[in-house]
Amino acid sequence: RSQNSPTAQDGRFRQSVEFLMPCPTHHLSVAAFFLAAGIGLSACGDKPGDGGPPPPVEVSVITVAAEPLTLTRELPGRLEAWRVAEIRARVAGILQARVFEEGSDVSAGQTLYRIDPAPIEADRDRAGGNLARAEANLEQARSQARRSRKLRESRSISEQELINAEAAEQQAAAEVLVARAELKRAEIDLSYTEVNAPIAGRIGRSLVSEGALVGQGEATPLAVVQQIDPLYVDFSQSSVEVLALRRALATGQLERLDSDGGLAVDLVLADGSVYPLPGTLLFSNLQVDRDTGQIHLRARVDNPEGILLPGMYVRVRVPQARDPNALLVPQQAVRRDASGDSVMLVDGSGQLAPRQVEVGTAVGNRWVIRAGLAPGDTVVVDGFMKLYPGATVVTRPWQGNGLAAN
Repeated sequence: RSQNSPTAQDGRFRQSVEFLMPCPTHHLSVAAFFLAAGIGLSACGDKPGDGGPPPPVEVSVITVAAEPLTLTRELPGRLEAWRVAEIRARVAGILQARVFEEGSDVSAGQTLYRIDPAPIEADRDRAGGNLARAEANLEQARSQARRSRKLRESRSISEQELINAEAAEQQAAAEVLVARAELKRAEIDLSYTEVNAPIAGRIGRSLVSEGALVGQGEATPLAVVQQIDPLYVDFSQSSVEVLALRRALATGQLERLDSDGGLAVDLVLADGSVYPLPGTLLFSNLQVDRDTGQIHLRARVDNPEGILLPGMYVRVRVPQARDPNALLVPQQAVRRDASGDSVMLVDGSGQLAPRQVEVGTAVGNRWVIRAGLAPGDTVVVDGFMKLYPGATVVTRPWQGNGLAAN
C-alpha cells in the first residue's frame, strides 16, 4: 500500500495516540523518561555560564526623613451673602414702575420701584390742613389766656375761669403737636412711594409687576438685594477631629499656627480649580451641633469680580497645625490589602521586609505616615512588578517620576 493512503495514515495516528495516552503498562516507562530528561537538564544547568542564582532586582527607593509640614484639612462649605436686604412695600398703593434691571448691581439709596403717590399726597395735604387749624386754635387760646390773666389781676373773673383759659391754651398746644406728627407721618409715607435700596449689592428678580396692589395690610416683598463682596464661607468639621487635634497640640506632637492676622484658608471650586484670593477664618463655633456632631466655622473671602455667588458649594482648605517632624512617602509606595497598609523596606544587605504602617492625610501625591516608619528607613517606591519571593535587590534613588536615577 502507498505510504500516503488513508489506511497507512490511520495506523500511524493510532500508534502516536497509544504512545501518548497513559495506560497501566506505560506508567513506569513514561515517568522514567521525564525523570531522565529532568536529570539531563539539571546536569546541563550545572555548567558554568548556563544558570546559577538569578541576578538582583533593581528597584527605586527613598530614604525616609523628617520634615516640617503644615497640616491642612479640606472641608465642605457653602457661600453666603455678606448682607441680605429684602425690599418691601411700606405703604399701600398701586405699583407704577420698576426702575432697575434684574440681576444688576445697585447702590445704596438707588430708587428701585415707584408706587402711585396720589393717595399719600392727599393724606399729606389733609394733615397739613389739620396742622394749620390747630395752630389757629392755639393762637386763639393763647390770646384768651393772656386776657384772662389780666382780668384776674383786677379780680374781674374768678380763679376757676383763669384755670380754664390756661388749660384751653395747653390743650391747643397739644393739638398742634399731634397735627405736626400726622403731617410728618404723611410726608414719610409719601417718601415710601419711592422704594430705595437699603444696601449696595446685586438685586435678583422682581417678585411683583407693574399694576400690582402692594402693601395692603402687610409689607409686600418686592425683591432681594445681596451684598456679594465680600462673602461668608460657612463650613463645619467633625468634633472628633477637633478633639484629636487639640490633644495633639496639648501633648506637643503638633505646633500651633501663628494667626495674628487671621488664619488664611483656600477655596476649591466645584470644577476643581482653586479660587485665586485666599479667605480669612473669622471664628469657630463654641458649641457642637446636636444633630450632626459638627462644629461650625466661618471665613471671609473677597469677591471683587463677582465670580463667587451665594449658595455655591466649595471645599475649604484650612491649615490647622504644624508637624515639625512629619514622615511622608509617595502614595505608590504604600500597598493596601485586607490586613491594612504596608510598605516594603530594604536593609543594608539588599533584603526585603514588609512593614505595616498607619497612613494619615494626603499631601499632594504623598501620604503622611503616622506610625510604622522611622527616619533613615529605606522604602521601595518603584519596581514591585519585578520582585519575587526571596529576591535580593539593588537600589537607586527615586526621582519622583517613577524612574530610577542613572
